Amino acid sequence: MEQAQLVDEYGYVKDGKVFLSSYLSYPDRQIGEVKRTEQEALDYFKNRFTIAENKVNQLEQEVQEAQNKGSYLTKLVQLRKKLLSFDAIGNFIPLLNRLDEQEEILVELIRTNQLKNLEIKHALLAEAEQVADSTEWRETADKLQEIKLKWIKTGPVDKELDETIETRFSETLDAFFQRRREFFNEQNKVIQERMDRYDNLIWQAERAVRSIYEADRSRPFKRDGLEGEALERANIAEERYMKVLTEAYHLVRNLNNDWKEVGEVPIKKSGKILKKYRRATKTIFDRYNLARGIQPKVRIDPRVEQQMKMADEAEKLAKQSNIPAAADRAKELLNQWKEIKIPFKLVDKAVSERFRSSCDKIFELNYLERVISRKYPAFELKSRSEQLRTKVRELEYLVRREKSDLAMSMSSMDTMGRPGNEDVDKMMMSKMNTQKRKIAMKEQILSEFNKELNQY
Repeated sequence: MEQAQLVDEYGYVKDGKVFLSSYLSYPDRQIGEVKRTEQEALDYFKNRFTIAENKVNQLEQEVQEAQNKGSYLTKLVQLRKKLLSFDAIGNFIPLLNRLDEQEEILVELIRTNQLKNLEIKHALLAEAEQVADSTEWRETADKLQEIKLKWIKTGPVDKELDETIETRFSETLDAFFQRRREFFNEQNKVIQERMDRYDNLIWQAERAVRSIYEADRSRPFKRDGLEGEALERANIAEERYMKVLTEAYHLVRNLNNDWKEVGEVPIKKSGKILKKYRRATKTIFDRYNLARGIQPKVRIDPRVEQQMKMADEAEKLAKQSNIPAAADRAKELLNQWKEIKIPFKLVDKAVSERFRSSCDKIFELNYLERVISRKYPAFELKSRSEQLRTKVRELEYLVRREKSDLAMSMSSMDTMGRPGNEDVDKMMMSKMNTQKRKIAMKEQILSEFNKELNQY
């Protein structure tokens, strides 16, 4: 040091080289060389110390503002390492001390967070273990997926405990999903066995149909005029046909009992096989009933029968004179109708249309009656022909107004375009269809009034 040409508090220049003076346990270290003058070289490296200070200041600020402060521990360690090899002249000890203080804070914060994370993961593990033994496969799978998502979002725990708790959690989930796979594999086997049994029943029914067709082909097209040996052959063929038909009929009755015992299969599969089976059995029953002269009774679903009665009642209500009372009853029928749940394939569209049309007529007549009672207080004192003219006049006005409103709505939709939202589109179209239906019903009532008026 005594041979140094230029000395600073934290560094010096010697033999054309710039050195950082020793500090803590770190010895003197060459950090550069003199390019022009010794003082310029010394000042250059003293100014570079500002960079180190700014790096420490920036890290402290980022830690303070960060939500996840623990993630800065690695960055802090890397910065300390860089400071120890950074080429600058200055007092590095306070900077290293500040980093040590920040490290203590971050380590303690990480330890606290890890304990909190461990507590959360213990709770999630307990929750997973509690439901993992369930056989409610879909609900439990959804629940475990939800727990797994929370687990992933939860931060790490202490490394010594991490592997143990992660292994236990994975084993819990794996055990459930393995049991679920085994269950559905077994279910698939059961379903396949049932499908095989169904296919066998269909095969037997279709084979019986083929035997009927074969026996039918041996029967003469016409029996009239047959005599002798030809008539005898025809009788034998007819007896054989009836025997095959009767055997097929009894076979199908047994097959129907067997069919009921097989068990359920997925709806997508059951619909197809049931259609094939019914097609075969219907052929046999239809042929048997025709040969025996049996008129099978058409079974009407009780729910459809109930709707038929409601449609009949609604039609009678539309013809009675006390329209307000009819409207009140029609509202009750509408609510009852909504409560009747019928599979789509069993719905009788004609009955539904009768019921809806009758209710529409009642409500339109009731609305017209309210309008007239409000505008014409002495309406009941008028003759029947005058009453009809008044009703026609009011109805014509209502039809014109509603047609104008509908045209405006349709024009607005065409001009502005549809909203692009499927639900909104459906709602708008439904509203316009309702308007069209109301207009059509008003025009129907108007036609009935004009027809009656022409009789006067």
